[in-house]
Amino acid sequence: MSRIGATREAVFQPIERRKVYEQVAERLLTEIAERRLKPGDRFPPERVLAEAYGVGRSSVREALRMLESRGLIQSMGHGAFKVADYGNPLNQSLGLLLSLRDGDLLELYEVRRIMEVEAAGLAAARRTEEDLARMRSALDEMVLGLPSRERYIGADVDFHLAIARATGNRIASHMMDAVRDVMRRALSSIYSIPGSPERSTEQHRLIFQAIASGQPDEARKQMREHLLRVEGEIRDVLGVTNGEEITSSGVEGSSPPVARMEARA
Repeated sequence: MSRIGATREAVFQPIERRKVYEQVAERLLTEIAERRLKPGDRFPPERVLAEAYGVGRSSVREALRMLESRGLIQSMGHGAFKVADYGNPLNQSLGLLLSLRDGDLLELYEVRRIMEVEAAGLAAARRTEEDLARMRSALDEMVLGLPSRERYIGADVDFHLAIARATGNRIASHMMDAVRDVMRRALSSIYSIPGSPERSTEQHRLIFQAIASGQPDEARKQMREHLLRVEGEIRDVLGVTNGEEITSSGVEGSSPPVARMEARA
């Protein structure tokens, strides 16, 4: 059989009829996705759902099991369910990718530039007073937290999360939330570089000023310069060149890179 014939045989297969419970699960997922059922809301009983959808209770039961296996609903016992709290599946997925070394921290910073430079521009155009208050609070916390690694880095990450939230784009916000733990580990590696926290604080202030004054292009420029500087310091403190990888394990603990930095200071 020719390659074209084989391809046609593989592609043009009969359409599989969908099972009833899959259709029920899709209907229920729509109710959750469109917020008609919110986290903590109790699901109607099997009997009520079966009557509403005109299906058997066994189909409803299978649909509920499917949603439970995806973490969308939680059992309350005795066949009752409630909508689970919203989670971010990207968190676990990204952690798994980095643990398998399918991506390194320099690639992460490339992705941060892709996301956050434009996010800063969108935030400058869309931010609300509440968004600005969140950024201002994180910036103030960075200043107060300069003597404390954990406090400072936590505020640094919160500032970037506040910008993502200010875009009004929920997917962008979820993506930034997914990288927060990796960001913390990376920033921990450069915290003890003399002057680095102070330089970051000043750059965050410039980013904030551009966003607060509604200047998208300036906000993008300031964010790009900030991320490039931090990436350069991560390369320096871990002693890698452009052709080498920085793995997640390379920043898991701060002792080796900090020790190298202090030896140079």
